[in-house]
Amino acid sequence: MAAVPAEAQESAAGPAGRPRHVAIIMDGNGRWATERGWPRLVGHRRGAERVKQIVRACPDLGVNWLTVYAFSTENWKRSTEEVLGLMAIFARYIRREADAMAAEGVRMRFIGGRERLDPKLQQLMSGIEARTAGNTRLNLTVAINYGGRDELTRAASRLAQRLTSGEVAAPPTEADLAACLDTAGHPDPDLVIRTSGETRTSNFLPFQAAYAEYEFTPVLWPDFTPVLLAEILDRTSLRQRRFGTA
Repeated sequence: MAAVPAEAQESAAGPAGRPRHVAIIMDGNGRWATERGWPRLVGHRRGAERVKQIVRACPDLGVNWLTVYAFSTENWKRSTEEVLGLMAIFARYIRREADAMAAEGVRMRFIGGRERLDPKLQQLMSGIEARTAGNTRLNLTVAINYGGRDELTRAASRLAQRLTSGEVAAPPTEADLAACLDTAGHPDPDLVIRTSGETRTSNFLPFQAAYAEYEFTPVLWPDFTPVLLAEILDRTSLRQRRFGTA
């Protein structure tokens, strides 16, 4: 068996055995709104409010890293109205939360390809990353225009360039590839949660989540509360993670 990566060993648990890096596939916003007879964008706006609550709850729950799946490479297939509405919600969230994140010690970063995003949104993203770069209370990573296969393809291209330049020696190692991912320098997730009752991973962090625990909940994202997160963390802390050693 391959040796356990150092990142996996270091990210094993937070206080009381709880995961310290939680990744969430925030699913069910549109369904939540549709069930109430409202436009899908209402659900996305409620979902953004829920993100704020979860972010504020994480440090007290022992979570130091939170990675959320906000918009996938496949989500461009949705209606133009919904896509534009989502982009507006992302921009509004960054503007409104910048001061709070700076004050509360949250470091915000983004993963995914940025070239397809509106330049103004890209500027907002870069701005809040720079402004919060020194914060350490919680590391918040938002996946926008993210797809795991796309990330691995881009990482392979970077790795090939580093091999050609001599920056990386042949043959490359797993660590060399990890250093080319969008998440370079981040610990691997200990726990991946998907809301809404779906039991797919949907191209989310396929490399990084190789040793993660998974939890699928029927609760739609706008109804996912800090209390529910705490319950899942408690359950997960009872699992023994062996990383293939037994």
